[in-house]
Amino acid sequence: MSARRSDGSGIVVIGLGRFGCHLAGALTRMDREVLAIDRDADQVQRFSTQLGRVVQADATEEGALRQLGVTGFGRAVVAIGASVEASVLTVLALVELGLPQIWARATSQKHAKILSSVGAHHVIFPEAETGDRVAHLIVSRLLDFIEFDDEFAIATVRVPQSLVGRTLLDLRPDERYGVRVIGAKVPGERFRYASDDTELPQGGVLVVEGGIEQVQRFAGRN
Repeated sequence: MSARRSDGSGIVVIGLGRFGCHLAGALTRMDREVLAIDRDADQVQRFSTQLGRVVQADATEEGALRQLGVTGFGRAVVAIGASVEASVLTVLALVELGLPQIWARATSQKHAKILSSVGAHHVIFPEAETGDRVAHLIVSRLLDFIEFDDEFAIATVRVPQSLVGRTLLDLRPDERYGVRVIGAKVPGERFRYASDDTELPQGGVLVVEGGIEQVQRFAGRN
């Protein structure tokens, strides 16, 4: 285990259910200092060899969190989904400890309002967000995408067959399709930033930004 970092970059993940364990694992692979907490001894044992530091504790107790050194971390994620009460009480405990950033998982709109009202800085709906994203991928030709609140998206798409060999200057996708091509990848090479003289390659992949409907329409060209 690495020594505690002093820059507050560590992240506390509370609740090792399906979402919490995947989040903690991803952060660990990103070389972030992670303190994972769960009240279930079996869950703690299960992930003790996969995560850097996993402890059993009742995260609704401010004293227990203080004893674990949670105040030395810059961010905390309350990933508890099975108990609304435990989720809210844990956020309250973190607020009392003065955590700079508190992220909390909500299972309903009512739950989200409560979390926000007691002090959570960011409320997330992982199941809903994943469902929306997968739905878009299923019904479109997008390879991957990130959608923002104002229906703006950044996506990766295969070069439409009808556009192969044309340059962005000739195509002018911003005027014709309402999207902007910001990067292109030729098979076997790395992504490169796009410019007016970028030629759309056969079998290539583009990074495109714009409204989600415009991006989907562009990706669906034959």
